[in-house]
Amino acid sequence: MTIAEVSKKYDITADTLRYYERIGLIPPVPRTKSGIRDYDDASCGWIELMICMRKAGVQIEALIEYVALFHQGDLTIDARKNLLIDQREQLVERMNAMQVSLDRLNDKIDRYEKGLMVTEKRLQKL
Repeated sequence: MTIAEVSKKYDITADTLRYYERIGLIPPVPRTKSGIRDYDDASCGWIELMICMRKAGVQIEALIEYVALFHQGDLTIDARKNLLIDQREQLVERMNAMQVSLDRLNDKIDRYEKGLMVTEKRLQKL
């Protein structure tokens, strides 16, 4: 697939795809004889992984470390697993914090819908 096709398929800009390749988040993409990127299934698999991880809030630096470890081979399996475990723990913490915020928003909306808004004074005590 061309970069335009991959960009459209994954709803990611061509610039981001080039950036991911340049910093090593995805392996060098195979190219046609004329030098045009020709994304294969392996390249798309890496793109899908990176998109998923970025949506989960995983920092670029952690992803760079993960990919570097991957390229070092099977001796780094434990290190890769531990990195993913750490990222999962951070994601769970963010999700819990977001749930607290969502619960508070829902409570405020419920108060509006029930016409039971607390006074400004009472809000200041919260």
